[in-house]
Amino acid sequence: MTARYVIALDQGTTSSRAVLVDAQGRAVDAVQNPFPQIYPQPGWVEHAPSDILSSQLGALAELTVTHGLGPGDIAAIGITNQRETTVVWNRETGRPVGNAIVWQCRRTAPLIEAIKRDAGAARAIADKTGLVPDAYFSASKIKWLLDNVPGARGDARAGRLAFGTVDSWLVWTLTNGAVHATDPTNASRTLLYDIHRGRWDDELLELFDIPASMLPEVRPSAGDFGVTANPAVVQGVPIRGVAGDQQAALFGQRCFAAGEAKNTYGTGCFLLMHTGGEACRSAHGLITTLAASAPGAAGLEYALEGSVFTAGALVQWLRDELGLVDAAAETEALAESVPDTGGVYVVPAFTGLGAPHWDAEARGAILGLTRGTSRAQVVRAALEALAYQVRDLVVAMEADAGVPLRELNVDGGASANGFLMQFQSDILRTPLIRPQNTEATALGAAFLAGLSAGFWRDAEELRDLPFASDRFEPRMGEERRARLLDGWSRAVGRTMTR
Repeated sequence: MTARYVIALDQGTTSSRAVLVDAQGRAVDAVQNPFPQIYPQPGWVEHAPSDILSSQLGALAELTVTHGLGPGDIAAIGITNQRETTVVWNRETGRPVGNAIVWQCRRTAPLIEAIKRDAGAARAIADKTGLVPDAYFSASKIKWLLDNVPGARGDARAGRLAFGTVDSWLVWTLTNGAVHATDPTNASRTLLYDIHRGRWDDELLELFDIPASMLPEVRPSAGDFGVTANPAVVQGVPIRGVAGDQQAALFGQRCFAAGEAKNTYGTGCFLLMHTGGEACRSAHGLITTLAASAPGAAGLEYALEGSVFTAGALVQWLRDELGLVDAAAETEALAESVPDTGGVYVVPAFTGLGAPHWDAEARGAILGLTRGTSRAQVVRAALEALAYQVRDLVVAMEADAGVPLRELNVDGGASANGFLMQFQSDILRTPLIRPQNTEATALGAAFLAGLSAGFWRDAEELRDLPFASDRFEPRMGEERRARLLDGWSRAVGRTMTR
């Protein structure tokens, strides 16, 4: 029997999904299972590793049973995942030593601050990993577990413990412990991986006091990650692709060449630009990271990444805290009901300002209010704020990469908002491409696995798939654009503390 599908496992922060993808790159069906968030203390965020597994394996089992699929029907499985979230488990028992520490968790911030005070250590991290020292990444989370779980450090030194980001935890479980591996995109988010040499770094492991024996093998994103052997799911299916969620979305948007970029409008925004075989060191507060590569790539491929902390979360705030809308979908019509904001700007620095400003102490503000300001104008100003923040990232990215952005591929929940997409195109002076198939992250995992398994011939075949898309062209006059951007710059300046 000739395989008809590739399956993508899309393991996210709040839910796990299994997506069935056919040879035309269409998402035929998907099963999604939410799972609980755990908040033991203020600023702490955890997941139960068993919840991750039950939700993800359950979604895979339901998808295959619903469609009556056996191993001969599935060319391969690809995995994409929340990136920095950290799981540590016992190799002998397969049991985690504790809950997964989620990428959002800030419990290790004091440890990171101590490291940042050592200029040499901070420089080594930046030079080797392309990242800035932050509790966001995995290394300090591993150290915390080793230091705070009774017996964990001794077990780690004895070689009994394994670390993995969620992709590794899934691969280990799906293969019944036969494979302990990750890919370069996930490895590059740990603060332990030298992205220039393509290997774990002994100096960084020593800095965080982490035994090298804990680490997974790093295999190509479109590589061989074993075969499913867990009795809870269909067995005998090769696992042939792994990538962190944002790199998977970049690949799913078919941004394979230097200068191609995508922006995901989720709870936050994640803008990634492919920079080819060159690791561009940012002078504007962005992150240098690895991109997922198709099979046969000449070497490692890189990307610049910038993050907006508050995007979709701003719309949720309008709905849940201010009560200005009953549903996010209402914001588009409301914004279009007024010609402008009446001079109102929303700066959503609820948890500080990220790239390129990096002011952790900045706080949000609504500026320019008058007695005549309407609900619609405040909602419009909030949507415009999302576009302004992305524009700030694009300006920084163009300066770092030395190439102009020719067009921007978009995905994520807020990309469905037509007003926002048009305003984004206007304020960037750049066309936006919005695929009607919005499964960019899952598609990236499917594409990597399918290429590796021979389901698709090469990247050019993927480029030729007949994807329908919406295109937004800039149409705002330059004088108005310049005036709006000047107002945004002044509004951001009012919120900054340095």
